Amino acid sequence: MSEEAFENDESDYHTLPRARINQRRRGLGWFLCGGWKVLCGSCCECLTHTCRRKKELKARTVWLGHPEKCEEKYPKNAIKNQKYNILTFVPGVLYQQFKFFLNLYFLVVACSQFVPSLKIGYLYTYWAPLGFVLAVTMVREAVDEVRRYRRDKEMNSQLYSKLTVRGDVSRSDLVLANERACFIRTDQLDGETDWKLKMAVACTQRLPALGDLFSISAYVYAQKPQLDIHSFEGNFTRVGLLDLELNRLTKALFLALVVLSIVMVALQGFIGPWFRNLFRFIVLFSYIIPISLRVNLDMGKSAYGWMIMKDENIPGTVVRTSTIPEELGRLVYLLTDKTGTLTQNEMVFKRLHLGTVSYGMDTMDEIQSHIIQSYAQVRQNSSTPSRKAPPSAPKVRKSVSSRIHEAVKAIALCHNVTPVYESRANGASTEPESTEADQDFSDDNRTYQASSPDEVALVRWTESVGLTLVNRDLTSLQLKTPAGQILTFYILQIFPFTSESKRMGIIVREEATGEITFYMKGADVAMASIVQYNDWLEEECGNMAREGLRTLVVAKKSLSEEQYQDFENRYNQAKLSLHDRTLKVAAVVESLEREMELLCLTGVEDQLQADVRPTLELLRNAGIKIWMLTGDKLETATCIAKSSHLVSRSQDIHVFRPVSSRGEAHLELNAFRRKHDCALVISGDSLEVGQHKLKTNQNFCLVLTQPFINICVCLKSKSCILCKCSVHLCSGDGGNDVSMIQAADCGIGIEGKEGKQASLAADFSITQFKHIGRLLMVHGRNSYKRSAALGQFVMHRGMIISTMQAVFSSIFYFASVPLYQGFLMVGYATIYTMFPVFSLVLDQDVKPEMALLYPELYKDLTKGRSLSFKTFLIWVLISVYQGGILMYGALVLFDQEFVHVVAISFTALILTELLMVALTVRTWHWLMVVAEFFSLGCYLASLAFLNEYFDLSFITTRTFLWKVCAITLVSCLPLYIIKYLKRKFSPPSYSKLSS
Repeated sequence: MSEEAFENDESDYHTLPRARINQRRRGLGWFLCGGWKVLCGSCCECLTHTCRRKKELKARTVWLGHPEKCEEKYPKNAIKNQKYNILTFVPGVLYQQFKFFLNLYFLVVACSQFVPSLKIGYLYTYWAPLGFVLAVTMVREAVDEVRRYRRDKEMNSQLYSKLTVRGDVSRSDLVLANERACFIRTDQLDGETDWKLKMAVACTQRLPALGDLFSISAYVYAQKPQLDIHSFEGNFTRVGLLDLELNRLTKALFLALVVLSIVMVALQGFIGPWFRNLFRFIVLFSYIIPISLRVNLDMGKSAYGWMIMKDENIPGTVVRTSTIPEELGRLVYLLTDKTGTLTQNEMVFKRLHLGTVSYGMDTMDEIQSHIIQSYAQVRQNSSTPSRKAPPSAPKVRKSVSSRIHEAVKAIALCHNVTPVYESRANGASTEPESTEADQDFSDDNRTYQASSPDEVALVRWTESVGLTLVNRDLTSLQLKTPAGQILTFYILQIFPFTSESKRMGIIVREEATGEITFYMKGADVAMASIVQYNDWLEEECGNMAREGLRTLVVAKKSLSEEQYQDFENRYNQAKLSLHDRTLKVAAVVESLEREMELLCLTGVEDQLQADVRPTLELLRNAGIKIWMLTGDKLETATCIAKSSHLVSRSQDIHVFRPVSSRGEAHLELNAFRRKHDCALVISGDSLEVGQHKLKTNQNFCLVLTQPFINICVCLKSKSCILCKCSVHLCSGDGGNDVSMIQAADCGIGIEGKEGKQASLAADFSITQFKHIGRLLMVHGRNSYKRSAALGQFVMHRGMIISTMQAVFSSIFYFASVPLYQGFLMVGYATIYTMFPVFSLVLDQDVKPEMALLYPELYKDLTKGRSLSFKTFLIWVLISVYQGGILMYGALVLFDQEFVHVVAISFTALILTELLMVALTVRTWHWLMVVAEFFSLGCYLASLAFLNEYFDLSFITTRTFLWKVCAITLVSCLPLYIIKYLKRKFSPPSYSKLSS
């Protein structure tokens, strides 16, 4: 896509919502239903575009040693993940808070108290709770910002040497050298952890000194940034499903608040300034919507994150997003990368097949003995090296020893691996151009670097059987035989591996004999048509794939001097072509890829991580549907799915055939739906066809009800469109998994060999895949259950006092007079009830061992029954019942003065809330007991200072005590009886296991 097209698409994206808004009717209903958010967003967008112009992306020209010639300044090469700066912190946090209906409502209510005719009580009654909530939120955001700043500073502090015009070396973020070759890592872009060999520009390879770089009057031209793997979509903040559900419930409470206020005004007969009375009733009943709901939930989430990071059973776990820990308890789908996530990303050579004989790990010593004998014989027979290739002779069946010799030699030569030697003790480093005598060929000092872990595994295997790669540069490589002899091979041409060709090749000339050989290795699908006819390759590839091995086919072709010279002329001519250069070069190379001699078939295994099998089995038993994403061939991925217990041994597997139209997709879907308990294997292309070419997504939602795996051979981000109808988790370990993790409802990054980019971009960072089981079954369950109980109890705390206010106003001629004023309201929401209510974050319904032993308990969480309209209505009925009992009881039992009503009802209210917390708790923690008695003690101690609200002589009498106890008993005892009967005759599943 061109830059202009991209900008047009982005412009259309921004103007589409405004076009729709213009068609809506402006009014109070539109404003309350979301118009305020649109207006705020539009204002912020206008300010952003006004203060910061959109910078056009351009190509760059960088002059060597002449920074003054640069046309413009470019941003620093630094990572910045902060959401705010000093100027935008306060406005940004306020916008993030007031975009929620709950906080915006309380802001309007608090501001209304500046109007004398609407004033209900003291200003601090409304502004103190709002200020406390905002203060807690800002502190939490500031802490998160500091953490993000420290992480960025750690990444940006990785310095390198920088060459200056004066010749001295300073520290910077850029490396510029005139070495002929260097190694780079792209693990933060494509997930590949191995080093890639990159060549310097030809004109700088042979400069005498580093300082000569500035004397060649050169510049570097770089194209403008492209929309490729370097870009991904992300969000500043995540909003969990539980937050959205609570937000909907608060809107329902607001609707009830408005209806109740209208009823009160209607019962008054709409007399006088009824509209002002209506607003006063809205302010009076504003505690129906608890302002402390969000701060309690945010503090609870911080507590959950602290508990996760302090869990000794999952060491190294980091919570990077503190807003969605409860989402871990409601997951339906798990999309996981395979390499590096389920596996260790450590390749081990497992099998060598020669067509008639196969060698495994237990028979590698036979290969080693054959190599020793063959090279000993070659050394005896090579008294005079021949510079000409031997003439073609009739094909004679080779012995096993000679075939092993050719296969191991081909594997040791056909690769892009480079041996690297560490610095010596005296500080001198081993250069690639150093002589053989100066080289330190000790095994302890040698490491291998390559673009593929498979190649490193193959070269290490050849070393283990006696043929060792000891040196390599741009023009030659050297092998050491078991007897210590050094064999030199000159590299004539090399054809690197590409995802399109799925093979790589090399043409070498042996120094001792002068023989020219073309070696090639690649995937079986690419090599099957290149090698000579055989009857075993396809079958053995399938057998190895079923064992979970990654296969490579190795072949060779001997070339005469005339054949190679002819190829080289045509190859150089094709590389100089101005038109269709790539196609012409490929055609010349393909002319060599005919009737090649098949040498062997190799099998390499990527071992599973520790405890992957029990973890996947645990997740499957918990009802979580798992998708495994991989680029392996079908047989390999299927075998790994079975070996990891992702798919049971007895379970059938349905392979979704490639489809390109809507009709074919329907046929495949119907064929799969007729099967029961069947796993699904589907390619990324077929998946995209099914998602976009069908009229609706309902058919695929039916497919998602089955347990299955996904083998995605295309971009992994395509699989993130699957489960938008349900809560899903994505896990990965590489930079290429970031887009998938960012698009998920909940992302988990694993710190592995592919760097930390996935873990830094994820909501949760773990060190091993097996930690996901405890993270979901224990912490996910507790976080969701606790947040649901905490949120509903906070709403109950507001509804019960609003019910008492409604009863009071109804009895006293529907007057808009507050029942409790001043410190009583502030203390009720804070010091009198805050600690016992917040202690619910320590509650748990089952022990961690029980949750891991019976993962089937997790299935109930995904249904969302802990927080639903049913449970919400139950709490509403409890609040109405208790509020009515407390208020009517106080009015019936009071003597002469109204202040006695306030004392009796408020004291009974505090006791009722404390008893309700005890009724809600399922497992007691010692801090819960402390919170209960501390709050009760604070209330009793404050009675001595509340002369303005209570009659101290009355509250010390027995009459006050028995009246308070009687009202409290009537409000709480029936609920305790109902709870006992329910647990006895209809106990929940977890209580059965606990008993």
